[in-house]
Amino acid sequence: MSETQTTKTQKSVLSKERLYQVVVAPVITEKATILNETGQVTFKVALDATKPEIKAAIEQLFGVTVTAVNTLVVKGKAKRFRGRPGQRSDWKKAIVTLAHGQSIDLTTGLA
Repeated sequence: MSETQTTKTQKSVLSKERLYQVVVAPVITEKATILNETGQVTFKVALDATKPEIKAAIEQLFGVTVTAVNTLVVKGKAKRFRGRPGQRSDWKKAIVTLAHGQSIDLTTGLA
């Protein structure tokens, strides 16, 4: 086995603290709700989180099987604060595809 094959087969285990640092909040928008009906859940995640970290965090926190993770960085908008120009912070969005038949109920929250 080559080194790349062994890293793909190894399951990453994150500390409890890092789990909650990786997954910041669920995204509740009209588009995210439509995606949720097709087995995809959208989360706001840490900017430095990687796809394997996000996958491991979702699987450990919610007890589901993740088949794919797509990420994108949402750039902060230029806005005005008290008449002065300002900049909103950039944030990372992760669209997580769950295995067939599985779902996450975002209204219950985490224990």
